[in-house]
Amino acid sequence: MAIRDKMQANAAPFLRPGETVQAVFGAQTLSQYYIVISALILFIWNSYRVVVVTDQRILVCRSGKFTTTPVKEVLRELPRRTRIGPASGLWWRCEALGERLYVHKRYHKDVAAADAVATS
Repeated sequence: MAIRDKMQANAAPFLRPGETVQAVFGAQTLSQYYIVISALILFIWNSYRVVVVTDQRILVCRSGKFTTTPVKEVLRELPRRTRIGPASGLWWRCEALGERLYVHKRYHKDVAAADAVATS
């Protein structure tokens, strides 16, 4: 099962009846570049997030300490019209979701897809 499929399946209990997922991607609260300073800092302060974009809203969910696939709780809910990107670079810093999040390049196409559906 692909990582996006796992995140989407784990987010299902937090969706409203009839709500459909348009995009899902992982993020983290600390830049990967801090690993240069100390791996310990990365493990103590870093937290993963799963961002679930549905046809009705955007959910920012708390995930595991070491992986992005579990979805443990909804931290915040944003209006669907919220623009997330555009994303660029290897680790893009996003501040549109209520906290500073770092999104890896592998998820940039998911950010673009979420924004494209929001504007159409």
